[in-house]
Amino acid sequence: MGLILLLVVLAILAGLVLWFVGVYNRLVRLRNDVDRAWANIDVLLRQRHDELPKLVDTCKGYMQYEQETLQRITEARSRVMSAGSVAEKAQADSLLTAALRQLFAVAENYPELKANENFRQLQGRISELESAIAARRERYNADTNEYNIRIAQIPDAIVARLLGFTRRELFAAAPEDRGDVKISFA
Repeated sequence: MGLILLLVVLAILAGLVLWFVGVYNRLVRLRNDVDRAWANIDVLLRQRHDELPKLVDTCKGYMQYEQETLQRITEARSRVMSAGSVAEKAQADSLLTAALRQLFAVAENYPELKANENFRQLQGRISELESAIAARRERYNADTNEYNIRIAQIPDAIVARLLGFTRRELFAAAPEDRGDVKISFA
């Protein structure tokens, strides 16, 4: 009878260890998925970062009266690359996206610029990057949401708290990006 009780206790302990290891491995996979998704966004942000000086240089010769717009792009570009947290990067990225929208809208007033092949190629490349960044943000938010749900739900929450898994931030739009876009052609 004592041997059977010992075997039952050992089986229960082995089951708990296997369950714990399984939950831990799932949480590690989810955390790594979030990190990978963020790294994928960061790659595109860096690619866009590298294209922007070329775009600004191309525009400078044509847009003598739009220096404020070009300056906003340069400042926002710097903020994106120096941002540390997801929230800071999201806010800086929103500012840069708004500045780019304004640049492309203002470019409509400069037919010579719009006709410039280099400008058109850069505009197309940056538009492609913007679309890819948006798609990767969605993936990042989906992975982050799944991870946050798992570390908050019982029984996984027990393992998550024991091992220090913490909630991750979603890549959210800045409050100013939720309003109407105001573009001036003055």
